Amino acid sequence: MSAYKDEDPRIHGIKTKIRVVPNFPKPGIMFQDITTLLLDPKAFKDTIDLFIERYKGKNISVVAGIEARGFIFGPPIALAIGAKFVPLRKPRKLPGEVIFEEYTLEYGKDRLEMHVGAVEPGEHALVVDDLIATGGTLCAAMNLLERVGAEVVECACVIELPDLQGRERLNGKPLYVLVESH
Repeated sequence: MSAYKDEDPRIHGIKTKIRVVPNFPKPGIMFQDITTLLLDPKAFKDTIDLFIERYKGKNISVVAGIEARGFIFGPPIALAIGAKFVPLRKPRKLPGEVIFEEYTLEYGKDRLEMHVGAVEPGEHALVVDDLIATGGTLCAAMNLLERVGAEVVECACVIELPDLQGRERLNGKPLYVLVESH
C-alpha cells in the first residue's frame, strides 16, 4: 500500500523536498536525502500527518524506530496515536541489557539492538524508517520485535526504492510508503 498510488495531493510536495545526492556515500549510489524535507515545515508536517491518519485508531501500542532516521519520524507518530516509542539502535548505543538481531548488508554485517522489556508479548507494533532499499534492516527489526512476542502490524517508510525489491523480502508483511524513487 502506498500513499503515492492514492494520489494524495500532499505527496507531490513531499517528493519535491527530497534531495537526491549522486555518488554518496560511494560511487553509484543515488542517496535519498530527507534532511531537505525536514527544512520545510509544511512538507515535514504533511509527512507525519499522512502516517498519523493511517495509524490512528489501529490499536498500535509500539512504534519502533530504526536508527537514525526512524528516530525523526517515529516519535511524533507515537505521540499522536498514543503509543510508546522504542528505539532500535546500532550496537553498543543502549545502556542496560539488550537483545539484538544481526542482518547482512551488501558490505558486511550489522545488528539492531533493543532494550530487554521495552516491548511486551502481545503488543501491536509499527516499524518506522525513512527508506526501504533491500529490506534487510526492516526484516531485522521485525524479527527482533517478533522474538519478544510482539505482532508487527505494518512497516512504514517515507521512501521506497522498488528496483531493489526490498518489499519482496518482508515475507508478506504490509509496507506503507509515501514516495517511490527510482
